[in-house]
Amino acid sequence: MAETLTATALTLKDIAREAGVSLATVDRVLHNRPGVRPDTVRRVKAAIERNSFQPHVAAAELARGRARRFAFVMPSGPNPFMQQIEGYLGEMSAWLSVRRLNVEMVATDVFDPSVLAASLEALSGDCDGVAVVALDHPSVRAAINDLVDAGTKVVTLVSDVPSSRRHHYVGIDNIAAGRTAGALVGRLAGQKSGKVAIVAGSQGLRDHAERIFGFNQVMASEFPGLSVLPVLEGRDEDDRSEQVLARLLAKHADIVGLYNVGAGTQGVAKALSDAGRDKQVVFVGHDVTVLTRRLLLQGVMDAAISQNPGHEARAAVRVLLALARGEPILREQEKIRIDIVMRDNLP
Repeated sequence: MAETLTATALTLKDIAREAGVSLATVDRVLHNRPGVRPDTVRRVKAAIERNSFQPHVAAAELARGRARRFAFVMPSGPNPFMQQIEGYLGEMSAWLSVRRLNVEMVATDVFDPSVLAASLEALSGDCDGVAVVALDHPSVRAAINDLVDAGTKVVTLVSDVPSSRRHHYVGIDNIAAGRTAGALVGRLAGQKSGKVAIVAGSQGLRDHAERIFGFNQVMASEFPGLSVLPVLEGRDEDDRSEQVLARLLAKHADIVGLYNVGAGTQGVAKALSDAGRDKQVVFVGHDVTVLTRRLLLQGVMDAAISQNPGHEARAAVRVLLALARGEPILREQEKIRIDIVMRDNLP
């Protein structure tokens, strides 16, 4: 039996070699032209099926004469979840190579609208597609629209700007995620009454703003005994998140719940531990990372609202590629699920 070809070797010549025929014969089979014996047709089709080869894709990419270039505009700084997305993109190198795709990482301050807008503007004319973790701000919206007007396909990733002309959003339903967090904090707090703290990166990030909105909806309607304090902003930085929460804990002895909307989780956990309240306050956050896994196992963190970073990385590239080719987006395939992860069901 012939061996299956590796992903990086998928060319028409390789299919011809595996089937033991000429390149011209493979071409005739692909285009249903006469003059090829039935057993030869079967052999060529078997080689194609065995390798999950997509000849129309390979031929189209070869005919373009150049590789497509996609840019991923990601937050600078040590955000573990965003680093996971970048890692999964790195693992796609063979898949990208077959499709003649180059993916470039652009690190920028996504919390500063002028900096983020400038990073997007710098990509104009240089990229076939851009995926951006976006701040919902007029200057960022304008930069996205300028890219679209210049013919670049734009996908928002994790955080959306729905009022822009971006082509697609890849990420979870963040209002639903916030509602889920609210239900968890309220139910795990049980019969306690008291205050609930919220630490976010920035309310200018659409995903953070929507999570807070969903969280407050549930708190107000289902848990009247819990009073939600004003949102603290830590810019997803550990030190800043630790400082703002430490001050709040010192001021309010009756905090019984905490929702960490974004990153900065290490700082949030340290503030809780230093105050001696890491086992008293119900703590719900986001994403399964090395750190949140440890905090869940230690009982410091009670639950994590999880989204699959590998799925998001693959979905963003597949959507950009479909847009660049003018092909339909498989929306059900690219839908990102919300999962609840606790110590007892850690993956």
